[in-house]
Amino acid sequence: MNVRVCLSWPDKRLRTPAAPVDEITDEIRAIWADMIDTMEAMPGVGLAAPQIGVMLRLAVVDGSDERGRAVRLANPVILQASTELREHDEASPNLPGVSARFKRPQRVTVQYLDEHGAITQREFSDLESTSVQHQIDHLNGRMYFDNLSKMKRGMLLRKARKVQL
Repeated sequence: MNVRVCLSWPDKRLRTPAAPVDEITDEIRAIWADMIDTMEAMPGVGLAAPQIGVMLRLAVVDGSDERGRAVRLANPVILQASTELREHDEASPNLPGVSARFKRPQRVTVQYLDEHGAITQREFSDLESTSVQHQIDHLNGRMYFDNLSKMKRGMLLRKARKVQL
């Protein structure tokens, strides 16, 4: 296990949809372990494999207060989303120093392959709901700021460039 380097925006891989995972192997479990280490080092509440340059549909999410309860997801798909929304600031280690406030469904039901290779359904709520939706966006080649208007996205990216200088 080790902490991996996150890609820097505008790396093209951050705009590329990730490939599905055929089966859960020891190699996949090792990637998840590195992703959890990387997420904890940020610290963050989620990480998608493309953020570290691994172009597979893998994500980890841990919104627990005590930490150490990361959910490992392969090929996650949102089956159902609540109509109630939750507002939260979102950011990314791929574009450090900036964030934006969004409203996303407060609860989502997600189907995914778990660490044992079993098809699993789970309801995520609150912070973990926001995080899992954010990670699925990454798996689809989207960044959180894609949810902003063109004007707000431009302002955020200009601010990010200034922060990085």
